[in-house]
Amino acid sequence: MHPMLNIAVRAARAAGKILTKNFGVEADFNVQAKTQNDFVSEIDKSAEQAIIRTIQKTFPDHSFLAEESGTIDGATPEHQWIIDPLDGTTNYLRGIPHFAISIAYLHRGSVQAAVVYDPLREELFSATKGVGAQLNGKRLRVKAQRDLNGALLATGFPFKRKDLQTNYQAVFGALFEHTSDMRRAGSAALDLAYVAAGRFDGFWEFSLEPWDIAAGGLIVREAGGLVTDFAGGHEFMQSGHVVAGNPKVVQHLLTKARPHLPQSMK
Repeated sequence: MHPMLNIAVRAARAAGKILTKNFGVEADFNVQAKTQNDFVSEIDKSAEQAIIRTIQKTFPDHSFLAEESGTIDGATPEHQWIIDPLDGTTNYLRGIPHFAISIAYLHRGSVQAAVVYDPLREELFSATKGVGAQLNGKRLRVKAQRDLNGALLATGFPFKRKDLQTNYQAVFGALFEHTSDMRRAGSAALDLAYVAAGRFDGFWEFSLEPWDIAAGGLIVREAGGLVTDFAGGHEFMQSGHVVAGNPKVVQHLLTKARPHLPQSMK
């Protein structure tokens, strides 16, 4: 196992213990609104600190980009960890058992190792660049779907970008017309992991953050899939606009979506 992946797994499991211990407990988690409809709780912060502490025990000089702590500059900025300690906070706080921990290790800006961990189901999705993707030690491959006919896609609503609502609804309608169904489960990290596992044929969403997609993106690519922005390029980490699936699904998805996108996304 890649040494950074080994540390990421250890950190994810440490955070997972915190999340599972407190899930379903009737307690005041001091929930706060970061922005409209975007919440953070003490559990998010506790899980994030557990991840950072675990990594810093071995790599005290590394840098971090974490959802709750923001940027933490280390002595070696070429080594960076991108962390989402609880992807699916709303699900978690509502008692919906669908959320995950997402951890990605980057060297000089390139994702080298990644983990998406569902602690309730004990499903550990992982990947090392150039080596492949796994679920609990078993090799992952994206599903060999030829087009959108009969495809099951996952998505997420752009609740932080209401200005994109009209475009989003138009794209949704255009895709839904050609697919078997669409899922909105509330965790982009798990959506991407499920694409890698062949559970979903594709995934698309507007306006995500780097911690939502860094780990899942590598897992999809190492499972033989493709991850792009809506222009078919590789700026999804910067824009947050993401399309993922096997190459044929991505091609068809982009073709159907493009007429309904704002000019800035084409």
